[in-house]
Amino acid sequence: MEFSMARMTAIEAAVEVLKREGVDIAFGVPGAAINPMYAAMKKLGGIDHVLARHVEGASHMAEGYTRTSQGNIGVCIGTSGPAGTDMITGLYSASADSIPILCITGQAPRARLHKEDFQAVDIESIAKPVTKWATTVLEPAQVPRAFQKAFHLMRSGRPGPVLIDLPIDVQLTEIEFDIDSYEPLDAYKPTASRAQVEKAITMLNDASNPVIVSGGGVINAGASALLQQFAEITGIPVIPTLMGWGSIPDNHELMAGMVGLQTAHRYGNATLLGSDFVLGIGNRWANRHTGSVDVYTEGRKFVHIDIEPTQIGRVFCPDLGIVSDAKAALELLVEVAREWKQAGKLKDRSDWAGECQHRKSTMLRKTHFDEVPMKPMRVYEEMNKAFDEDTCYVSTIGLSQIAAAQFLHVYKPRHWINCGQAGPLGWTIPAALGIRAADPDRPIVAISGDYDFQFMIEELAVGAQFKLPYIHVVVNNSYLGLIRQAQRQFDIDYCVQLAFDNQNAPELEGYGVDHVAVVEGLGCKAIRVRDPDQVGNAFAQAKELMAKHKVPVVVEIMLERVTNISMGVEINGINEFEPLAEGSADAPTAITFNQ
Repeated sequence: MEFSMARMTAIEAAVEVLKREGVDIAFGVPGAAINPMYAAMKKLGGIDHVLARHVEGASHMAEGYTRTSQGNIGVCIGTSGPAGTDMITGLYSASADSIPILCITGQAPRARLHKEDFQAVDIESIAKPVTKWATTVLEPAQVPRAFQKAFHLMRSGRPGPVLIDLPIDVQLTEIEFDIDSYEPLDAYKPTASRAQVEKAITMLNDASNPVIVSGGGVINAGASALLQQFAEITGIPVIPTLMGWGSIPDNHELMAGMVGLQTAHRYGNATLLGSDFVLGIGNRWANRHTGSVDVYTEGRKFVHIDIEPTQIGRVFCPDLGIVSDAKAALELLVEVAREWKQAGKLKDRSDWAGECQHRKSTMLRKTHFDEVPMKPMRVYEEMNKAFDEDTCYVSTIGLSQIAAAQFLHVYKPRHWINCGQAGPLGWTIPAALGIRAADPDRPIVAISGDYDFQFMIEELAVGAQFKLPYIHVVVNNSYLGLIRQAQRQFDIDYCVQLAFDNQNAPELEGYGVDHVAVVEGLGCKAIRVRDPDQVGNAFAQAKELMAKHKVPVVVEIMLERVTNISMGVEINGINEFEPLAEGSADAPTAITFNQ
């Protein structure tokens, strides 16, 4: 049998590898040092390109693309120097949330890397702390194998991002490479043993009031259906983390609410505090979820299942740690639990589950406020009415995100897409565009405060140019609201006000930036709402505009300037600043009320 090797440039080989690894779209900004890659993509075809307005925006688009569906890996491309440094925030947020994205940068020629060449920076060293692997490829023949290794690493163990930096002369050098014989490498994923799972179920069965904490790893692994099966077989309530929200539907009888200092439900915190055993799957015990470890762990035993060995014991030492992919662990958990149930060995949890459901139905925060300017709670009430169970919500940080997590409802995995740990302002717009590029049919509703919205507002032009429609709800109080609320402990309100008298828009009455004018100037549509009774109509109009024009539609809602959202420094000491829902029960914990 005869074999013939193909001769091509190293960057052409890289593009062919990308296609074999499943890449059919990239987000980026061309430049001199990466133009060989753009030439290769044009010559070879098969990879569409979305032109971002900022390279950080491209990295967040890649994140949104990956987060939309299991198996997706978003790719972002930039030139040398500042393009790579602009991508660092995207790499950090992807790394923090275990999201695989591939960043590709151009670089100065190898002979000039040590000569302080124009836009030459050691991006490999800069990116290493926020990637699974960062490399500057110095040998042309290694380029296709560097990409092969990148995909293997991104998919193996705890998922995460990779950066590949390519000197321009490396890209242009011809190599011998046979793409026809290329095969992606099998990903490595640790799996739980039956003995480990049986011990976990024994501990769970011995408990009186157990709960399951479902983290983002469950969603990453495509294991949400298995999680629900396990909960239903055992009858144990489930507490999703912020990154695991949607792994069990909000209206499921075993969904017990989220726990934490900010993005949490009153009933979720009360249930966790009433538990004596916690089975954590694919979660990392984030500090916004736990508060202080002493309060969170007191009187409880813990089993922690995670794909990354160094996550076990990172925050506190569990009673049992199991290193496993969430799907592999849940497959065994379901199998063993079924055997135990058929043998009559599982405890009846109906009384405990009933207690959790009672809290869920009674420990509610008030949402129906009629004030003008509006309170934010009313906005989320109207969103729950206007948007159905298929809606995918997108958000990043701030009081807008915290209130969204407290008041919205999520019913499916990957329908709450949120930058959980890093929380960079400006993430929401480009992430929503990446989601739309990944899924042309999914209903997408993004939520931003005015400051998050202003950070990367230029990316709306990408949505207009490439016909990437979605609805963006902007709750505008002309404040850095979360920082203002945090400054209360210092008795200051300093450098957090965004309001000013806009001489070009006096009708804004001191709110400052005319978002409607900016949005329309970027080629999109916008609606401004002041009356709470008109919010529903605005959402209906936004749907019509989006369907007609195929561009992002912004619904700006003018809020009262100051509203404090429920939060605290401990899960047993949350400050409730607004009245609770009528008939709402008080939690059996130290919840305080502050006007």
